[in-house]
Amino acid sequence: MNLATWVERHGRRRPGGPALATGERIHADWATFAARTAAAAAGLRDEFGLVPGDRVAIFMANRPEYLEALFAIWHAGLVAVPVNARLHHDEVAFVLDDSGTAVVLTDADHAGDVESLVGAVESLKAFTVVPGGDWDRITGARRASLVDRKPDDAAWLFYTSGTTGRPKGATLTHHNLMMMSLSHLADIDPVGPEDSVLHAAPLSHGSGMYALPHVARGAVNVIPGPGGLGGDELLSLLRCWPGMSFFAAPIMVKRLAADSALAGADLSALKTIIYGGAPMYLADLEDALAVFGPRLAQIYGQGETPMTITALSKADHGDRKNPRWSDRLQSVGFPRTDVEVRVVDEDDRELVTGEVGEVVVRGDVVMAGYWNQPVATAEALRGGWLHTGDVGSFDDDGYLTLRDRSKDLIISGGMNIYPREVEEVLLRHDGVGAASVVGRPDSEWGEAVVAFVVAAETGMPPPVEDLDRLCLDHIARFKRPKEYRFVDELPTNNYGKVLKRELRQLLREEA
Repeated sequence: MNLATWVERHGRRRPGGPALATGERIHADWATFAARTAAAAAGLRDEFGLVPGDRVAIFMANRPEYLEALFAIWHAGLVAVPVNARLHHDEVAFVLDDSGTAVVLTDADHAGDVESLVGAVESLKAFTVVPGGDWDRITGARRASLVDRKPDDAAWLFYTSGTTGRPKGATLTHHNLMMMSLSHLADIDPVGPEDSVLHAAPLSHGSGMYALPHVARGAVNVIPGPGGLGGDELLSLLRCWPGMSFFAAPIMVKRLAADSALAGADLSALKTIIYGGAPMYLADLEDALAVFGPRLAQIYGQGETPMTITALSKADHGDRKNPRWSDRLQSVGFPRTDVEVRVVDEDDRELVTGEVGEVVVRGDVVMAGYWNQPVATAEALRGGWLHTGDVGSFDDDGYLTLRDRSKDLIISGGMNIYPREVEEVLLRHDGVGAASVVGRPDSEWGEAVVAFVVAAETGMPPPVEDLDRLCLDHIARFKRPKEYRFVDELPTNNYGKVLKRELRQLLREEA
């Protein structure tokens, strides 16, 4: 089934109902959303000569046209490649080239970057600015018929970095995303046309996934105003759009909980805040519960199995009388309805309760594989289970607690940062002989990037300003180290491998 069926269906069933909104203003009702989606699908096909299976990237900040573009891509039988709008120019180029993207749909703020890639990226034919004259013309043209899709046809290439630092495109099929949406409705939140979802986080990642079950059920997708979501704006939006849910990184939840505008405010129109993507400290979680009440739910998932491994429900958050309440708040919850989750040893043998090992998962929501990477796919899906790289253990009640995350992954402000990406940039400097990047616990961001640097044989460490500039020239700003530590040598094992756990332990002890 083609996921764009949902938009077409609600365009007929609820033509005048609000579908997309910017702040308190309705951008499109369901009839308009369906018409623009079908017309854009025809435009993508006719203007650019695209055929089902071709890849189209979306590289723009959150706006209602983002969802028009996403569902138009699917309506035409194409594959969406959402790209994080905060990525560096070179990182965007790699994603477009690796995916074989033919067309990019972008906004005015990013059009310059994309224009410079036409011709530089072999597969890239053209780009269109959304909204803009070409997009308005395309979405006002004749409508295309919905293209049939098989369950195993690719729908979304979700680019997620690997431990080698090279991004990999997790291939998510129409069936994967269908099961993800049904799992959300079953385990996290039932959704109806009277509800709304607020997209305060990037649509290219987590928040875009949460759009799907809400589109499926005919709810309103709301884009907040520019400048970040604050307490006053949230209250205004709740008055306009009741039954509201939204996904947020822990840092956003913490900031909202501390916003004086929400102290004692009427939050009855707020339905659910889903947090995930990074650890949330117990004290911060208790502060959030004091402000929002039992409206919080936590999800644990990966790009390879979106939104769906375990969940800590709203009921779990509100069950203060349970003697293990505090322990559960520090877990990632209980396995979801549609997956099997195990903890295994190095030989993939299942471990008993309490023993620590790698978390593996299987089910219909798990990706089909990595785009054009059969070796990496075979390794990640060996034995029919997705090997997450995360380390954890189950308790007697079946709740999973993560003891460590993917060996080297840093999560800062809800954004994934793989150290090797940063290390490879630092090593471009002539004054750097060796570098190792790890995460330091940070009360605001979850983790902060710290680079341990060994000077080259000259013995003079390079200026921090030079290293900062080098990083800004090659990687996204949020990946830049917050701190540089110049050391004489890095700790290594007998094989010369850097022992990052010792560096992390040093930072944890200091914290």
